[in-house]
Amino acid sequence: MFAASTYSDRLARAQARMAELNVDALLLSVGADLPYFTGYRAMPLERLTMLVVPRDGQATLVIPQLEAARVHEQGDAFVTRPWGELENPIDIVAGLMAGAGTAAVGDHTWARFVLDLQVACASTHFTRATPVTSPLRQQKSAEELDRLRAAGAAVDACIEDLRSVRFSGRREIDVHRDICSLLIDHGHETVDFAIVAAGENAASPHHEPGLRVIRDGETVLCDFGGTRSDYCSDITRVFSVGGDAPIEIAEAWAALQVAQAVGVQAGGVGVACEQVDALTRQSLVDAGYGEYFIHRTGHGIGTETHEDPYIVAGNSQVLVEGNAYSVEPGIYVPGRFGLRLEDIVLVTAAGPESVSNASRDLMVVE
Repeated sequence: MFAASTYSDRLARAQARMAELNVDALLLSVGADLPYFTGYRAMPLERLTMLVVPRDGQATLVIPQLEAARVHEQGDAFVTRPWGELENPIDIVAGLMAGAGTAAVGDHTWARFVLDLQVACASTHFTRATPVTSPLRQQKSAEELDRLRAAGAAVDACIEDLRSVRFSGRREIDVHRDICSLLIDHGHETVDFAIVAAGENAASPHHEPGLRVIRDGETVLCDFGGTRSDYCSDITRVFSVGGDAPIEIAEAWAALQVAQAVGVQAGGVGVACEQVDALTRQSLVDAGYGEYFIHRTGHGIGTETHEDPYIVAGNSQVLVEGNAYSVEPGIYVPGRFGLRLEDIVLVTAAGPESVSNASRDLMVVE
């Protein structure tokens, strides 16, 4: 939670953005946009919760009456409109946006509510809210950057603790559970994901940890993160079980370390996202691993693990101070092994800043 003035300021900036884009009403339901502007995270229920923001005037949070007690007042940022079981929330929202020529709807709004609103407001053109909300969320304040730093320090501590965890002879799912516990122990309110992929399983970037037993002589990729004080963490490291990794893997890892360092240093104010991707990718191409790097270099992070800006070919968006994103090149050799090295980078006036500083070596574990 932030100071009430933060939410008032964010809503005022949203309304200014709406004026630029000729949007008359902003409609935000479940997802990360709503807590960003109100401090309240809606439960994904069949009962509609929706923040209605007019281009001018007072924002209103339409909320099921039984959920109203969970909303913290944020000064004059918005007013609440609880609705009872016998009321139709679609009618309430339609009334609040009466006369709106264009309404921008949050990406995560349930289709059933959007379809009902389209019927109730037949003369309104509906569009995505992302052009309104994303530029605001991408450019983090000093307090937001500090929260990302704290989340980064917390996952660094998790990595350090993992170096004392036994891997050999245990299942991927067992190490997964260890990571989940460590995330909570180090201050996260929630665990968002915890990938544990042993040996050949790591060639699948989003492998689901299962009953596969981890053996001596192989590597284990661990990619995990959670939410701490409303802001997300995300880190990937690889562990070598029972001793140093085989030479083939050690050489690939050395190339990956170089590419990741290139990617981290490539970012900065005025640099295009696609340029960071291109430089990172070219490093692996030059090392002979280009065909095994099969995904984008990174994604933005904040109140969601994946958000704008995306560090990918074709994204000409220029980085600005306050952006936060991952740099996570990978090498995936089907049926054999997979490697990925990931840190979160902040764009500051002094240059790119990594918030994760755990060892980037292939760490040996038992």
